[in-house]
Amino acid sequence: MIITATEFKNNVGKYLALAAKEDIYITKNGKKIAKLTNVKQDKIEMAKSLFGILPADATLEQARRERLSRHERID
Repeated sequence: MIITATEFKNNVGKYLALAAKEDIYITKNGKKIAKLTNVKQDKIEMAKSLFGILPADATLEQARRERLSRHERID
């Protein structure tokens, strides 16, 4: 979910509750400035669930280039 900083400020309690279920991205002037997430979310289990989705011949450098190109498109 993406919300503005003003919306977050006006409804903090609502978004704290929602963060237990999904990530909340906070924007200011149209740019993402913060991410509110559940601290209990198990990152290791999430990573394990993604195991095997990359092609066997994928390289770290390819992954970096793809991540950087996606980041540039978002901003």
